[in-house]
Amino acid sequence: MKHGVIAVALLLAAVSWSAADVLELTDVEVRRLIQHGPWPVDQPRDPSNAASGNAAAIALGQTLFFDARLSSNGAISCATCHVPALGWTDGKARAVGLATVDRNTPTVLDVALHRWFSWDGKADSLWSQSMKPIVDAREMGVTAAHVARVVRGDKALACLARAAFGTGAPAADPDRALVQVGKAMAAFLETVRSGRTPFDDFRDALARGDAGAAARYPAAARRGAKIFAGSGQCFVCHFGPAFTNGEFHDVGVPYALPGGRVDHGRSGGIKLLRADRFNLLSLWSDDRTGASAVKTTHVEATPASFGQFKTPTLRNLGHTAPYMHDGRYASLRDVVKHYSELDMERIHAHGEQLLRPLKLSASESEDLVAFLESLTDPAAARMPSARGAVKGCPS
Repeated sequence: MKHGVIAVALLLAAVSWSAADVLELTDVEVRRLIQHGPWPVDQPRDPSNAASGNAAAIALGQTLFFDARLSSNGAISCATCHVPALGWTDGKARAVGLATVDRNTPTVLDVALHRWFSWDGKADSLWSQSMKPIVDAREMGVTAAHVARVVRGDKALACLARAAFGTGAPAADPDRALVQVGKAMAAFLETVRSGRTPFDDFRDALARGDAGAAARYPAAARRGAKIFAGSGQCFVCHFGPAFTNGEFHDVGVPYALPGGRVDHGRSGGIKLLRADRFNLLSLWSDDRTGASAVKTTHVEATPASFGQFKTPTLRNLGHTAPYMHDGRYASLRDVVKHYSELDMERIHAHGEQLLRPLKLSASESEDLVAFLESLTDPAAARMPSARGAVKGCPS
């Protein structure tokens, strides 16, 4: 009996230990790691897109995402650059459509959680961004009228368009047909979600104070998590469950382009956004309250925004190499080296300076890489599930 009492006492003592004590994390570091969850998060419908969550629109968007008829040469679809098996990217440093463009293809996994779209934030909604590659001369290179003809000329697509929008790609209003396609694709992309990762199990164990479960997370990744949430200060920009603050920063990556050109980054993106006739301030937005467009109303280019690019999500990095806005780094080790040996002379200093060289040792670099690799959902590089049938439309 005495031994049983001692055993119970020891068990109670063990479960009362904090995860911070067992894992050599400070209470502050634990709190910072916990704020990166829980995952997955709830995803509200987009008030600017009446087709958000609509089954017919999702089916239409999924079909069109893989349809090369939306390109001028009949050989390029959205999925040419956003390949499901490659983490919804293309594995190339810079995207290649009808021509090679200036930037790396970002993943569309969890893209519905974003606040701004494209590396420079030139789109303020997912549906507006979904239209841009279709009409870009370097990417798919067609007109709104061409898009309308493709949808109207295919019985299944036309039926889905009527089911989703009440009208099927009107010939007399090609802009409306283009917006319908953008909103349908956005409805589909809202369903492209990533699952849980090894980090999420670790984070949840920390949240409930389960040191035993947290200790099953690899030791190297735990040490990397300590750097991420502690001395590295990585969490400042890679914040929250999606590991991004959704904003724009100059991280010392050169912005020179071939031929003596310059990528203006966020400052150029803001100018394009304000001039976009399909932005959230336009009549094409379905949000009659105007709440969605507040961000667009107030954003403006400043000297500080030159050379800034959007902070990408860190989720599923294992599937989305190469890295940075121009795809210059082939591996996560290259990225960690960049931040460890950061060249401060490459960064515009305007106001508060967030970045400093991390100056990591070789072992610390490997630990941080191990942590970043743990943010990958092993099943994220997969084809979407087949769309369901829509009543009255051919499948």
